[in-house]
Amino acid sequence: MSQTNGRGAYVIALGIFLGLAALGLLLGRGALQVKQLDRTVTVKGLAERDVAADVALWPLQFSAASNDASALYGTVEKNAGVIVDFLRGAGFTDDEITVSPPAVTDKLAQQWGGGGDVPLRYSATRTVTVYTPRIDLVRATQKRLAELGQAGIVLGGNDYQAQTQYLFTKLNDLKPAMIEEATRNAREVAVKFAQDSQSRLGRIKSAQQGQFTVEDRDQNNTHIKKVRVVSTVVYYLVD
Repeated sequence: MSQTNGRGAYVIALGIFLGLAALGLLLGRGALQVKQLDRTVTVKGLAERDVAADVALWPLQFSAASNDASALYGTVEKNAGVIVDFLRGAGFTDDEITVSPPAVTDKLAQQWGGGGDVPLRYSATRTVTVYTPRIDLVRATQKRLAELGQAGIVLGGNDYQAQTQYLFTKLNDLKPAMIEEATRNAREVAVKFAQDSQSRLGRIKSAQQGQFTVEDRDQNNTHIKKVRVVSTVVYYLVD
């Protein structure tokens, strides 16, 4: 009876030993696989395009001053009409032209006016804005602004609100191809890194698409835009 119990205990101990050995082997292989999967390379891929703006926002801002409020309103109304006629003659349609109401300031009514001598009590600013997809017509007409100066109209140009803006509104049309290009460029960098490290490129661990940016190509050609995106991709490396 004792021999039978001894043999049973031996079998149980042997089974436990073999089970622990197998478990250790599996854990060892799993740890090795995890270690291999931890080997990654992070790369960035860039895609850029130079594109032409497709919308122009052109404000023509002018000012006038007078001691007579009624005369001032008449002046800004007349000058706005001269600018609109000039734009129509250049080829712009009424749908592309917007005239804002005048912004009038009474200097004596200002907190800092103080009731002292004011050479010209009232001043007014008004803006005629062109919104159009015809970029070439805008650029050509801007070369003729001296005609308005000859008519006695002085346009403001230093104020940010008076600067021409060129917009690119077709970004969604570019996104698929640019994302593909950025990802392809990232993979080329990763393959080169893997070769240099005597490894092979594995599957993608993660990928992140960067934000698209649209900026002026340079300060002298603001109607030409540079579209840019950077994609970040993490690849596994395989021995």
